[in-house]
Amino acid sequence: MVSTHSGDRLCQFGYGGWSRCGCAPLLWLVRRVRGPIGGWLLWQRPPRVLGYVLAVNLLAVVASAATAPLVPVTSLDLVRAGVLAIAAAAAIELTRHVERQREYARDSTVAYVDTKAVWSVAAVIVLPPILATAMVVWTYAYAWCRIWPARRPIPAHRWVFAASTVLLGTQAAVAVLALGMHHYPGAPATGLLPGLADVGVITAAAVLRWAINTGLVMTAIALSGPETTVRELFSGFSQQLLEAGTAGLGLVVAVLLVVANPFVLAGVVVALVAIHRGILLSQHQLAARIDVTTGLFTKKWWTELAEEALRRAAGGTRVTGVLFLDLDHFKRINDVHGHPNGDLVLRAIADAVKAETRGQDAVGRFGGEEFAVLVPDIGSARNLENLAERIRLRIHTVVVDLPGEHRVTGLTVSIGAAVHPADGSTSVDDLLRAADHALYRAKNAGRDQVRTTE
Repeated sequence: MVSTHSGDRLCQFGYGGWSRCGCAPLLWLVRRVRGPIGGWLLWQRPPRVLGYVLAVNLLAVVASAATAPLVPVTSLDLVRAGVLAIAAAAAIELTRHVERQREYARDSTVAYVDTKAVWSVAAVIVLPPILATAMVVWTYAYAWCRIWPARRPIPAHRWVFAASTVLLGTQAAVAVLALGMHHYPGAPATGLLPGLADVGVITAAAVLRWAINTGLVMTAIALSGPETTVRELFSGFSQQLLEAGTAGLGLVVAVLLVVANPFVLAGVVVALVAIHRGILLSQHQLAARIDVTTGLFTKKWWTELAEEALRRAAGGTRVTGVLFLDLDHFKRINDVHGHPNGDLVLRAIADAVKAETRGQDAVGRFGGEEFAVLVPDIGSARNLENLAERIRLRIHTVVVDLPGEHRVTGLTVSIGAAVHPADGSTSVDDLLRAADHALYRAKNAGRDQVRTTE
């Protein structure tokens, strides 16, 4: 399921905006709250974020209470709920070390996906609504206590909010299942056509549950960081395939729970452990390829991509271009605003460069304020020069808002361009040297301009 372990940025102006928006009474109450809730970082969030989070949490409670009495609970339901709870706890125990590593390695602007949904999806299919709600609460509470038993990298309010978004999605799924299935709660019907119809209803419920969960989380990320771009929000969207997989496993678990020996669920737990290992390996591989500060490719991975592009172009008529960029006077930004704020500027520059490139192009950070753009199949040196000019002009429009109401504007970049094979290059190193030489010509000519090897 998707959660908001991402994109949480502390309010830079503290409580200053509260009185202006009429929230002073709430501030007064918060300051007098005792216990762990009173110390949550949530109360330091901007008013729009605070209001949104509290509204979602409240709505989750109301919706859960509204669906609770729809279906009475039987002793068999309690047994099934107990089996699911034990299986969920076992899965969390066996994967908690992997989840801990995934959390530390993830991208903070992307909605996070895990596999707790297997158990809550199964619960919403075969258990009464009140027990389906309890399963969501159980998995989140158990994971909170066991994955991070001591030092937790995630603020508690975000964990609660994540659970609330899943609860809202669960109640919506309850409505769809109750209206559409032949027997709710329960497994799909055994007949061919009724069974297909029930599977269709379950699929619709799962999609609605996912859409509500994901939509609420991404809205929270966007509100927490207005500078987060749509491209960043959707940059890890391929992870939603994991969400689809967990929903499918949830259906399997539901059927096994009703028609088979519950001990068969041990096989599902083993499968989840294997899936987690594979996910972690993929995440580590991705982390080795991505520069943490800018989100661009690392120099090593960019070079491998460039070598592959030249191999594909060898002996043919394809023109491969390389742009070498250097942010002008970046040292002044670090000296005036500090290195952490300098990193924010680098991220903004990286986003601007990516916005002007194509999907098949590769943008990498080569260290400091230097960037490289690989442009395969560019067609001609003139096309490459036009791209470089668009990037240069795009940098002029970059505005970076820093903490403390500071703002960086007037950024410029010098760019060197080289093409293969027109520049006589036979390797990536040759092409980079040619582009670097052109870059120095741009620097020596006064900066904020594009130079080619011609």
